[in-house]
Parts: sequence; structure tokens; C-alpha cells
Amino acid sequence: MISRRKLFKTAGLATAAAVLPDITLSNPKKKETDFRFCLNTSTISGQKPGLLKYIDIAAEAGYSGVELWVRDVKQHLESGNSAQSLQKYIAERGLLVENAIGFAPWLTGEQGFGQMKSEMEMMGSIGCKRIAAPASGVPHDKPFDLTEAGHKYKELIELGRQTGVMPILEFWGASKTLFHIGQAMMIAAFANDPDAKILADVYHMFRGNSGYDTLKMLNGNVIEVFHINDFVAFIPREEQKDGDRVYPGDGAAPMKQILTDLKNMGGIKVLSLELFNETYWKQDPLLVARAGLEKMKKLVSQIA
Repeated sequence: MISRRKLFKTAGLATAAAVLPDITLSNPKKKETDFRFCLNTSTISGQKPGLLKYIDIAAEAGYSGVELWVRDVKQHLESGNSAQSLQKYIAERGLLVENAIGFAPWLTGEQGFGQMKSEMEMMGSIGCKRIAAPASGVPHDKPFDLTEAGHKYKELIELGRQTGVMPILEFWGASKTLFHIGQAMMIAAFANDPDAKILADVYHMFRGNSGYDTLKMLNGNVIEVFHINDFVAFIPREEQKDGDRVYPGDGAAPMKQILTDLKNMGGIKVLSLELFNETYWKQDPLLVARAGLEKMKKLVSQIA
């Protein structure tokens, strides 16, 4: 019986391929990207419409999902409303709770870890499947140990599997601890878990000087939720604040490059509009939500 090695030595590549059906000559099929459009309720939080109105506005504006803040959900439930009724309210409006924004100090010890567990369970009770995991509460006057953070993130992922709400590692550009996407990648690598995820953000990548070419290095499974916004060119990077963010496409960020790289990754990409702009907070929240969605869809339509 002829060996594969001998076959490749004595036959042309086409002949060998015909004999050995498990050899692929063509490039693998390009992964398809599923872009979803989501409203982070911070974008209209200055108007203080309240949790149910946030949901109504997102649905009326045409979003497929919402990114809710843990504190708003907690306040709603502690006011005597049930998780079941809230979940039903969201579902009846055709929305998914794509992610939750919280600040549990899970990296600082058992108490913070316990808080994260409680918040995961609460968000899971209304149908949310993800929760942000920033480096809240980590002391700024001590070295930030990425190895230890990776091991703790591994534990948090295990907790996510138990609760059904998976933690997404978030970095903040102005932080003195976890501010760069490279650090988040290191933590994810030390976690060494297939469910490790990173929550990236146009503004935070700029503010923390991460740049955007790093996105080309990431597997599509690593980023599912991406905070989309823009930064202005007339304020120095180190002086920019959350409130300086503008609609995507209205600033200086290389949006075409960013969205192209996200598209090329494949997989689910939840583009969540996250703004804190006080100018927008003074406007009609529905108009703001609609304007943001229109700008996101326009940008996505322009990439190949």
C-alpha cells in the first residue's frame, strides 16, 4: 500500500488531492459576521427616563438589544417589581439584554467576588447572558499583577458558567491599572479558558493608547460586545473624558478600519452605542437613540 509521503513524492499535487479527500486546496470559507445594534442606556441616562422607558426608547428607535446598568435593574427590583415581569416586558418589545454594566470589585477579594455572583444571578433572572468585568476597586498604588488577574478571571468564568451570565473583561483607557487592550489580552491568556472575552471600546482604546491594529490579532470569539462611539481630535488624548465621546463617525476614529477588522473576525458582534455626552443628554432621548443607530448602520453599510 502506497504511503502518503511516497504519494506526494511521485504524484502531482492535483493527483494526490484527488486520491486523498481530506486535503483541502482552496482557502477556507470566510467567517460570516453577525452585526447586532444595541443601545447602552448611558447614552440617554442624563434625561433620567427610568428603566422601563430606556427599554421603550430602544425598541421604538429600532435597536435589537439593550445594554442595561446593574444599578438600574437592582433599583427596579428593589422597588417591588419582579424579575419575571421585567423579563417579559423586555421580550414583548423584541429586545435582547445583550450585556450588563456593573462595577463589582471581583479582583479585590471574596466580598467583591460575592457581589459579582449576586449581580450575575440578578441579571440572569431577566434573561441577560453577559456582564462587564472591569478592574473596579483595584488599588492604584500597587503593581497590577496580570498573572494573578488571569487566574481570578478564570474563576469568574467558572462562576459565569454556573450562573449562565458570562463575564467580559473590560479595560478603561483612563484607568491606572487596566487601561490597555494588551493587558486584557494577557489576562485572558493567563486565564487560558475558551470562554474568555474582552469588552473593547473605541474611546477607551484611544484614551489608553492601545491603537486599533491589535483588533487584527484577535479571534472573533474573543470579542462579542464592542462599545461604539468616537473621540474628537481637538482635545489631547490624555485630557479626554467620558463625556467628550461623540456619535460614531462624527469624530476622528478610523471607523472603517475598526469595523472592517471586527467584520473580518467573524462571529457575533454586538455594536453597543455607549455615550455620556451632556449635549446629547439635553436632547430628546428618542431622537438621540435614533441618530446613534442611523450613524452605526451607515458606517457598517460602508465596509466591504
